Amino acid sequence: MAFLSDTLARVKPSPTIAVTTKAAELKAEGRDVIGLGAGEPDFDTPQNIKDAAKAAIDAGKTKYTAVDGIPELKKAICAKFRRDNGLDYVPAQVTVGTGGKQVLYNALVATLNAGDEVVIPAPYWVSYPDMVLLAGGEPVIAEASAETSYKLTPKALEAAITPRTKWLIFNSPSNPTGAGYTWDELKALTDVLLRHSHVWVMSDDMYEHLVYDDFRFCTPAQVEPALYDRTLTVNGVSKAYAMTGWRIGYAAGPVELIRAMGKIQSQSTSNPCSVSQWAAVEALNGPQDYIAENNRAFQRRRDLVVEMLNAAEGVVCPVPEGAFYVYPSIAGCIGKTSKGGTLIANDEAFATALLEETGVAVVFGAAFGTSPCFRVSYATSDAALKEACARIQDFCAGLR
Repeated sequence: MAFLSDTLARVKPSPTIAVTTKAAELKAEGRDVIGLGAGEPDFDTPQNIKDAAKAAIDAGKTKYTAVDGIPELKKAICAKFRRDNGLDYVPAQVTVGTGGKQVLYNALVATLNAGDEVVIPAPYWVSYPDMVLLAGGEPVIAEASAETSYKLTPKALEAAITPRTKWLIFNSPSNPTGAGYTWDELKALTDVLLRHSHVWVMSDDMYEHLVYDDFRFCTPAQVEPALYDRTLTVNGVSKAYAMTGWRIGYAAGPVELIRAMGKIQSQSTSNPCSVSQWAAVEALNGPQDYIAENNRAFQRRRDLVVEMLNAAEGVVCPVPEGAFYVYPSIAGCIGKTSKGGTLIANDEAFATALLEETGVAVVFGAAFGTSPCFRVSYATSDAALKEACARIQDFCAGLR
């Protein structure tokens, strides 16, 4: 359609949203569908946070706020960074957006010029490359393989950096793999970045608190203080506090960058929802004990899914350190034909046939830049996960 912009042709719709939508459509038709595509905790928002939102409404805190966040929330964010990450920021270094996605997008729009490159490790969250393209930049994909537990190596990072590189987007624990970087692994990457002073770091820490076993989370500016002045540390309340629909993300970084991001936001959405901001103040300042409680449930589900998927023919599923995803390889399924007659030529064909023949919705690996794999979100009930994994086992057993 000639009316639409050329920029739109550079991007594609979110595959994860497409899978969730397709699953909902099939459910509406009466199909027995188990959706494992959405990256959303099934837990309810904690009561103290909901109460804070109700109190804000009753107190009339329903008007416009400062474009990039109320002072009380910025203060709470500064306290969070100091408490959890040993990072010192002042409110002028903090921005609040309508979800982490807007914060990332604002930063890219505020900084990228035509031809600027952004290094993105693969597997990656589906939105990273398309946000870079929308902002006028060029995504450069740095491959991370199953042999390195889907973690970027210093060698691969070094090879991806050019004189045109402006950002590295870093995500740990990772969506889609759940892979988390240890302090030493991250230090090896920051050592590379120290040799390239023109490269900034955009650290997406959204899954910071969702870690298991004895894994200890760390973030780039914490590991290498020399990167503090060229790092944007991004986080939010959606995952750890089960507040996906409240749409509050935030970031801290250099004042000039934060101001530029606020300028973008002032001419797009303006302020995030006022009531959601007050709820986020309570989330960050209030009790944190339910995070550990929820993590115990997530870890139990992770272990269940990993065990059952590794029992499926042709599937190999690594054990992730965090988030609520697993990212199994289906190399052993490629080239076979399903009971329904579908040739499993790639992971998209696998996911499509799995949904149509068994009612299990997963996201195919090509959407995340690494094939042949698929992503499972285990942020749903144990019963649903057991049934879904049993169906996956049956589906794989039926491939010929």
